[in-house]
Amino acid sequence: MKKIGHETLFIKTNENRCRCGESTFIRLADGRILFAFTDYYGDDREDHGTARISACVSCDEGETWSEPHVLIPKDPEAQNIMSPALVRMANGNIGILYLRKLIMPDHGIICMPYFRQSSDEGGTWSEQKRCSIPDGYYCGINDGAIVTASGRILWPISYHGNRQDPTGNCTVKIEPKNEIHVLYSDDNGETWAELPGIVTSPFASTSGYFAEPGIYEQEDGTLWMWFRTGLGHQYDTLSSDGGNTWLSPEPNLRFTSPDCPMRVKKFETIAAAVFNPIPFHCLNDRTEVWRSPKRTPIVCAVSRDDATSFSRRGATFVNGRMDSFVCDVYLLEDDTTNSYCYPAMLETKDGFLVAYYHSDNTPYCLTASKITKVYRTEIE
Repeated sequence: MKKIGHETLFIKTNENRCRCGESTFIRLADGRILFAFTDYYGDDREDHGTARISACVSCDEGETWSEPHVLIPKDPEAQNIMSPALVRMANGNIGILYLRKLIMPDHGIICMPYFRQSSDEGGTWSEQKRCSIPDGYYCGINDGAIVTASGRILWPISYHGNRQDPTGNCTVKIEPKNEIHVLYSDDNGETWAELPGIVTSPFASTSGYFAEPGIYEQEDGTLWMWFRTGLGHQYDTLSSDGGNTWLSPEPNLRFTSPDCPMRVKKFETIAAAVFNPIPFHCLNDRTEVWRSPKRTPIVCAVSRDDATSFSRRGATFVNGRMDSFVCDVYLLEDDTTNSYCYPAMLETKDGFLVAYYHSDNTPYCLTASKITKVYRTEIE
């Protein structure tokens, strides 16, 4: 498998930053690129640790970057804000969706989607607005919101129940859920609602949960949605009516995966999917254990047919194999002693950028943040 790309930014941890990742990109009006990421600046690197959204800027198509600065600070009441997703809205403003964690009086944690917008290219932001859904623990993936051809904003989220209880002290009974919901706004983020179609996991086991979904709009309006599972593959579904109904979820056999998310983005002439193929199999004596390099390697698959060959409706088998798919898969990282996950992507004039967590030779896969730039000539 051909290795592609070169490093242009590596944000490491230090005494003021115990973890950084879950990132997103956007092209600014003057041509610069804004890179925003979750910045854990306390001493707790767990998902409920203190975090804000920080950013770097590039003036040369992602080749070099400014020093990080705080883009959106955490408000005093929140435990953290994290997992940003930047979009260019139909009114020309920049929108940002993110998750906000809050410790409730019963000691349980809720995690809710919030929205802000900027009319001055990220210089200032509106007051945060909670998306209109009931209290609960929701996960929306970084870089996972899209703006459809009609101007509608879509952000798929997974619902995991009433509370998360990392301390064991929550007095509310938690009812685990395995549901995928899709938030939408038709008025540039002023109001939010849910699409009627809800995708539910048919599995009762914890490994069968559906989480951290992504969504892609094809040229004919079909919505393709995929999600993380612990079942060895990304699972996916399709909607031909704008998300009002979805097909029954199935494993997507192209995208083997440990329990971590995939990112697919549409560029001018291609679609690119970044994911972790599973390296653990019956002939491999390595054991898949959390905090070991399980999210490794990280690869990029390229579609030249508007992601049709990625989704279930475009399955192409040649002599019992997926030759056309495999021939367009490239290595982004081949050091399997490290882990890589939570990708974000943006097209540049000469290729595209991919950002992701890098374990940086530590036992923790959620540690540092790396940007790799791929030139278009590397995949032609």
